[in-house]
Amino acid sequence: MYDEFYGLTGRPFQLTPDPRFYFESGTHRKALSYLGYGLAQGEGFIVITGEVGAGKSTLAAHLMATIDRQRLTAAQIVTSALDGEELIHVSARAFGLEVAGHDKATALAQIEAFLHHEAREGRRCLLVVDESQNLSVEALEELRMLSNFQLGAHPLLQILLLGQPEFRTLLQTSSELEQLRQRVIASHHLDAMEPSEIGAYIEHRLACVGWKGNPAFEARVYADLAKATGGVPRRINQVVNRLLLMAAIEQRQTIDATLLQAVMSDLAGDGGFNSKPAITPVPASEAPVVEMPAKQTFAAPVAPVFDDAAWRAALAERDEQIAELQQAIIELADMRPAPVAEAVADPELLAQIEEAHRRIAALEARDGDEEVIAALVEANNRIVALEARTAEQEQAIRHTLTMLIEWIENEDYQRAAA
Repeated sequence: MYDEFYGLTGRPFQLTPDPRFYFESGTHRKALSYLGYGLAQGEGFIVITGEVGAGKSTLAAHLMATIDRQRLTAAQIVTSALDGEELIHVSARAFGLEVAGHDKATALAQIEAFLHHEAREGRRCLLVVDESQNLSVEALEELRMLSNFQLGAHPLLQILLLGQPEFRTLLQTSSELEQLRQRVIASHHLDAMEPSEIGAYIEHRLACVGWKGNPAFEARVYADLAKATGGVPRRINQVVNRLLLMAAIEQRQTIDATLLQAVMSDLAGDGGFNSKPAITPVPASEAPVVEMPAKQTFAAPVAPVFDDAAWRAALAERDEQIAELQQAIIELADMRPAPVAEAVADPELLAQIEEAHRRIAALEARDGDEEVIAALVEANNRIVALEARTAEQEQAIRHTLTMLIEWIENEDYQRAAA
């Protein structure tokens, strides 16, 4: 293999996406800017489209490799022709959830519970859906419904859609996707790399596996590659992979335009390569809604909505207060009226009732005395009056506790909405 001949530590031009070889061309830099902006919003959909081989999957792999796992829980799925229910189950499995059977309602309940748990742990959730052009309108609507999950006023799930140009067309023109279209907060179409970027792209990937200049490339090779591949990364990989193999077989230290032409002839003869560029320029209609920075990383932009310590402390305090107040109401409601003293919070009333009972007991010992009878009647009247006061106090306490609960919940809702 050519990697051994040239002393490389790996294969730099393999066709499968590998985040180690991510190259930030101009169009990929823009895509990262949109991703950074979209993720910072913490809601809705982000859409990245591009031709076959434009680097969408590599971009997604780079994202998955660079996000802060302490702040963001991300899962990725590659779709085939899934219907809505199948997509729900695939999404659940992507987040590591085991759903018994194939019940859609159960799957949705488990996803919602998982999203709530992650939010309370201070993490947001991102679902990356690759090959979105394979999804039906029904499946896309199910994704939109997943994005509805919220904790208070905070969305729990953000979705990144990656697809080919036909998905972009569907999203822009389908009347059935109007609601989803309104939730797209950032989108970008990956263009071809510029001819001036081809050489840097090739040398970057070679450098990732220990290339020290052997083999060398003539400048014309990069210009010819740009014309032959249309600047599409996967097509470049396909050609350069064969180019290095042929150069190793011929034990060349320099790769020139003649060798490239021979490789292109072989590929054309094999029927596995069409030299016609695959990517056409995209209209300027994809310009960003907001100005984006030139370069974006993902440690800072993925700022969690739920990791604010003060907000979490306030929420916990509110829950504790409500629980205590609710328990107080339950205890009041469960109190039996017979031992009135147990339900009275006023020590003065308790003392007065106890004194009345003592006087009754003392007077009962003097049975038959008219003075005693009159005193008993007076004492009973006082007890009745005191018990009426305890009933009023109990009702007032219940009303006050209920109002406190409603006030705390309403204040928290207004603060969250703000």
